[in-house]
Amino acid sequence: MKRRDFLNGLMVGAAALGTSAALHPIRTWAQGVAAKPSAPDTLSLGYRSIDVKGRSARVFGLVQPDGTPGLSLDAGAEFDVALSSGIDESTLIHWHGLTPPWAADGVPDNPAALLQPSETRRYTFPVGAGGTHWMHAHTLQEQNLLAAPLIVRTADDIKRDEQEVIVLLHDFSFLPAEELLARLKGNSPHGAMPMDHGAVQGMAGIQHTMSGNSVSGMAMPGTMDLNDINYDAYLANDRMLDDPEVVRVEKGGRVRLRIINGATATAFTIDMGRLPGELVAVDGQGVVPVAGMSFPVAMGQRLDIRLSLPKEGGAFPVLALREGARERTGIVLATAGADIRNMTVAGDTKGPVLEIDLEQRLHPVSPLATRPADHRFELSLTGEMAAYNWRVDGADGLVVKRGQRIEVAIGNTSMMAHPMHLHGHHFQVVGINGAPVVGAVRDTVLVPPMASVVLAFDADNPGRWPLHCHHLYHMATGMMAYLTYDGVG
Repeated sequence: MKRRDFLNGLMVGAAALGTSAALHPIRTWAQGVAAKPSAPDTLSLGYRSIDVKGRSARVFGLVQPDGTPGLSLDAGAEFDVALSSGIDESTLIHWHGLTPPWAADGVPDNPAALLQPSETRRYTFPVGAGGTHWMHAHTLQEQNLLAAPLIVRTADDIKRDEQEVIVLLHDFSFLPAEELLARLKGNSPHGAMPMDHGAVQGMAGIQHTMSGNSVSGMAMPGTMDLNDINYDAYLANDRMLDDPEVVRVEKGGRVRLRIINGATATAFTIDMGRLPGELVAVDGQGVVPVAGMSFPVAMGQRLDIRLSLPKEGGAFPVLALREGARERTGIVLATAGADIRNMTVAGDTKGPVLEIDLEQRLHPVSPLATRPADHRFELSLTGEMAAYNWRVDGADGLVVKRGQRIEVAIGNTSMMAHPMHLHGHHFQVVGINGAPVVGAVRDTVLVPPMASVVLAFDADNPGRWPLHCHHLYHMATGMMAYLTYDGVG
């Protein structure tokens, strides 16, 4: 991707919006409206206002004609969407989790041109199997909440006796993304980026140290960098935790959480508090259920978690804990008459550091067919905080042929974790830290510092497909490679 594609302006303005807490009906996000067979679904790109810390912020929105964010589609149907732009800058939307033909992927100039103001563009391709997915700009506009849920439901999902709750997480700044990037790179006249690296130990004795409110230099031996931006707020469905969305649920009912980490530079751990849960899907792909009360989710990843509510009812916070820090966000599940207590945006303890232990425990419901790899690539993730340059080394010859089984081994030699996302395909994790595994099928995998993974997929969708870190500012400064099919220009 050309660097100019990332440098689209962001707007933060003033408009009135109340802050009082409200009860929301179920499925308030991404509720589909059945389209007529002859007409596409309509999705509009526009501006909206949200309240953050008592200030009104102008952000982007992707909504249906009735104002519902995002889309809900049926598995096995056609993705037939007319996307109209009502903003005064160019952009393009990536359908994260779907496998469209290359021309519809949504990365500027690869190969599609940017969507211009007042332009409408129609997308038509098979939607594929079910899953929790999302859509977002593949530009710096993603920082200003240009994202929305994209839920594909199977017939079993619709018949299942459970309530669906969609949670889209964000990190929010009043500063434009260009200014954030300039501060990270040390190019801003306003000084360096306030940063927080956390203060924890883990991962083969690596010591994580606090750097205060300035950009640190290159990570020293034994130092792991966690967060390179301290945001103004962390949001769940556009709301902070001191004024959360409250979702009405039934006593003794079953709930399916569809968690989407739409944050640009923040990983979270989902904490269900008193409610034990079962992780049943990652990145929209089924896994053998894993029981737990908390699960990690990196940028770009999704979690489907099934909960059973107690018969006596109550109020049940579902929290997203910022990695290595006390900040948190989330929603509240509440039965009728429940006592909903005020919560603070800062918890008593820091959120866990995301590692790779859960990945080692995941097993797919529908693994790839067993076959030997036709080609294997070796990639290395490198970079440093001082110059804020991030790279994928070894990707120059990443060329495949249609029909091949491909393996990509990715080693992280940097001191930051990188959630690596491959467009146009779903891959299976078949190796972790040198050991073979029968891992999850997904589209975004976290590679912690000094860790390695091996991904396997079938080359069945010709194009020139991005393979990149889903940390927006790592991608914007170089951690972006392309998987190219032989013969594709």
